[in-house]
Parts: sequence; C-alpha cells; structure tokens
Amino acid sequence: MATIVTERISRVFISLQQIRQVPQMLTEAAPSMPGTVRDTEVPYYFRERYVCTGYRPLNQNWRYYLLSMFQRHNETLNIWTHLLAFLVFLVKLRQLAETVDFVEDQHSWPLLILILSSLIYSAFSVAAHLLGGKSELCHHCFFFLDYVGVAQYQYGSAVVHFYYAVDDGLHRNLQGIFMPAATVLSCLSCLGCCYGKYCNHSLPSWVRKVCQVVPSALAYIWDSSPVAIRLFSWSSSDPAIVYHFSQVAFFLSCAFFFTVPLLEGCFPGRCDFVGQSHQMFHVFLSCCTLCQIQASHLDYVSRRELYSHLHEAGDAALFVGLYVVTLVACALIVVFMLRKVKKVLVFKTKSK
Repeated sequence: MATIVTERISRVFISLQQIRQVPQMLTEAAPSMPGTVRDTEVPYYFRERYVCTGYRPLNQNWRYYLLSMFQRHNETLNIWTHLLAFLVFLVKLRQLAETVDFVEDQHSWPLLILILSSLIYSAFSVAAHLLGGKSELCHHCFFFLDYVGVAQYQYGSAVVHFYYAVDDGLHRNLQGIFMPAATVLSCLSCLGCCYGKYCNHSLPSWVRKVCQVVPSALAYIWDSSPVAIRLFSWSSSDPAIVYHFSQVAFFLSCAFFFTVPLLEGCFPGRCDFVGQSHQMFHVFLSCCTLCQIQASHLDYVSRRELYSHLHEAGDAALFVGLYVVTLVACALIVVFMLRKVKKVLVFKTKSK
C-alpha cells in the first residue's frame, strides 16, 4: 500500500514539474514577436488620425499577424470586439434554429439572411483588422473584403425590415421597388467605400469619409424606412418596438463614432490602444445588430398574419436571389478596384 501511495505522489510531483515547464516550452516554441512601432515608421496610408503608437511593422510573415491577435497593439480591440460579436451571433443562430425552421419555412429566410450577413460582416472585419497590416496590397484586399461585408449586411437589414416590419401602405407603394433599390444602394455603398480607400493616396481623409458615409447613409435611410414608420406609430403592445428603437439608437451612436474621432481627437496619443472611436463604433454596431436580430425574430413570430398576407409565395426566394446578386456584384466591384490598386503599386515600384 505504501509503495502505491509513493508512486502516485511521485507521479503528481512529476506532473507538477511538467506543468511548471509549460510557459518556458511555449516561449521557446513561439516565434519572437516584433514590438509595435510609431506612426512615423509606417506608410501614411496605414496611419489613423491622432493614433501615434501601437502600429505593427509591415512585411512580417503571416504567422506573426495571426498571433498578433494576442499582442497589445492599436488594432487589438478592433479585432476582439467583432470576434466576440461573431461568436454571439453564432450562438444566437443556434438558439433560433431550435424554434425556427430555416429550411421548410420560407418566411424565415429573410431572418436567416440577416443572421448570415451579420456573421459575414463581423468575420470580414476581424480579417481586415487582423491581417490588413501586412502590406499595402493586403491592406486594400482585406479592407475591400470588409466593405463587402458591410454592403451585404445592409441588404440583410433591408430584407428583414421590408419583409417583417413593413406596414400595408408602404408595402403597397414600394412593392417591386424596395428590394431592388436596396440591392443597388448596397452595391453603391461597397463602391464608395472601396473608392475612398483607393483614393487614400491622393485625397484628404475627409474625402474618404464622405465616399464611405454618404452612400451608406442613403442605404440606411432607405433600408430603415419601414422601421421609422413603426416608430412614429409607437404602440406599447408591440413586442418588438423597444428593440427597433434600440437598434436605431445604437446605429446613430456608431455612425457618430465612425465619423468623429472624439476621444483620440481630444487626447492625441492617449487612446492608441484603448478608447479609439472605431472601437466604440464596433461595440455599438454589434449591439445594433443584436437588437435588430431580436426585433426581427419577434416580428417574425407576432406579425405572421400580416406579412403572410402582404408577400407572395415566391417573394422570400426572390429576396434570397437578390442577396446572391448583391454578393456577386460587390465581389466584382472589389476585383475591379483591386486591379486599379495593383496598377498604382506597379507604377510606384517602377518609379523608385
């Protein structure tokens, strides 16, 4: 018996010794992570206004940028805010799948488009902020991908608002127009954002913001018009009204922080890692999306008699088709803009 106890104690001791060696083993196995650099050490098109430090050096290997997810730099919170949002949206999809038949019930397809578009925009945003610092070409590639995510999410917002939140009068006046127009506006939003990023070489930063904000603002006004009418006819008996109000409030907040570098403008150099307006934009956008999903689900459940009467049998399938058209059109826009970027890069290389 004593021998058995002694053997077990020795095994525990050996295990503890091995555990104590784990940090050293990980340190030896992991590559050395270059430290962050100042804004003066990266090209100007990588710099953010009033953010002075925390930039990752360019032209490192892919492993470095992947592992930089766990490094302290000025993109860390931008990565994690949307990575956590992606996981929350995934959990939300799993919860809804327990009660909603996303396969057989065509009326649920707009809700599925919204959730899928939310997952896509958050995933593309993570990729852009994580990998877009490798080189100028990667910067454009991944942020163009990010803009595709934003555009297709705008379409996802439009389809649930028009399908579930619309009233009889607006549907009668805009039937056959609303969703095609939403597709066009989403594509224009993608084009405007890509063009603004492309012109970052030659135009002031406020011009880039105008190219990004104006098409997106027009798309939001159009896409959210059914919700606006719902809010004007506020009813306490409407189970989704609070979530619709919340999503509008969150969206206006994230629009403000996207356009105005508030904290870093007031305290230059002190918000390089925490407190950037873009970080707040990510948080408010994620909250907006969660409220939007919840509101759309409640409308899907409580307004079924109304939207079943308004929409014909093939409308849901048509809107899925328009979603695919939006994705393809945005992909073509990205291919076109990347060709222009490559021409600029080739010209810069030859002129050196």
